[in-house]
Amino acid sequence: MTTETYQGHKNYETWNVSLWLMNDEGLYNLSNEFTDYKELAECLKEGGSFETPDGVAWTDSALDYDKLNEMLAEL
Repeated sequence: MTTETYQGHKNYETWNVSLWLMNDEGLYNLSNEFTDYKELAECLKEGGSFETPDGVAWTDSALDYDKLNEMLAEL
C-alpha cells in the first residue's frame, strides 16, 4: 500500500498534474476522453504541451500513474 504524503497524493508531481487536470476547464474536458493517463499524456505532448503551467512534465518519472488512472476512471 502506498503512503500518500502530499495533499492526498504520493508526491508533489502527482498532486500538481492532478490539480491541473481537475481545475483547468480545457484539460478537464480533454481528460474526460481518456481512461489511461499515459494515453492522455501522449495526447498532450502531441498537442505541444509538455508540462503543467507549474513546470511538472506530463511524463515525469515520479508520477503515480495508478493514482492518475483512478482519477480518470472517476471522471
